[in-house]
Amino acid sequence: MDGMSGAHTGHTYGPEIHEVRAWQPAVAGITEVLHAHFTDHAYPVHTHDTWDLMLLDDGAVDFALDRRRHGATDTGQVVLLPPGVPHDGRTVNPLGFRKRVVYLSTAVLPERLAGSAVAGPVLGDDLLRRRVHQLHAALRSDADVFEAASRLAFIRERLLVRLAAHQVREPGREGDRLAAGLRELLDSRVGDGLTLEEATAILHAHPTHLIRSFSRAYGLPPHTYLTGRRIDRARRLLLAGERPVDVATEVGFYDQAHLNRHFTRHLGISPARYAKAGRHR
Repeated sequence: MDGMSGAHTGHTYGPEIHEVRAWQPAVAGITEVLHAHFTDHAYPVHTHDTWDLMLLDDGAVDFALDRRRHGATDTGQVVLLPPGVPHDGRTVNPLGFRKRVVYLSTAVLPERLAGSAVAGPVLGDDLLRRRVHQLHAALRSDADVFEAASRLAFIRERLLVRLAAHQVREPGREGDRLAAGLRELLDSRVGDGLTLEEATAILHAHPTHLIRSFSRAYGLPPHTYLTGRRIDRARRLLLAGERPVDVATEVGFYDQAHLNRHFTRHLGISPARYAKAGRHR
């Protein structure tokens, strides 16, 4: 199910509502993100060269995958459609449906696993749904690429487990070494930033194993640690009299809005008000 226009099913529920927002995020492995609301719509039979990972946020949708019909009616479910397999999709009641979709390249999930997905495309998996929801939140801005890439790594792992192609390995003694190495990398790249791909290449570690090792050792995921280090540095610069707009990029945030969002969440006050309070003292 994608943003393509489709043939009508023949029923009419009232004025059609088609609300679509789509974009290409700066996250390796995600070719497109789609948020949509349809009240009366039918997709024709088609295929993709990507994996379609869908959250149903409201309503119900009926679809056929490889000529077998399925229904998604529970917002706790996740739908996974594999590449190269014909499918359609249609509304089933006047309320239509709301969905969020990430399109994953075959670099994230190999195409050879398509058969396992065809056998059960509707997944009742609370952990997977929560992870996909968190990914969509991180994808709202290209400012949080490290977080989005980290969340995608755990989604990939969970999907591989569901498709019987992977087993999760908990960190062993080497985990402490990996965690310390990643912390050292993050500390040295607070302003410049670090991608998950760079970190795994430098430390020769699997993404989820590296993140698990760091989280176990320090009690928080690496993207959260990096944000905290940037906030600490921003506080010192603001109290030294630098402007928030200059501080934002100097400490590694995407722009001033990105700094404002994280700074206010951490300290309950905007960077400008924090700096002003310091001057008054």
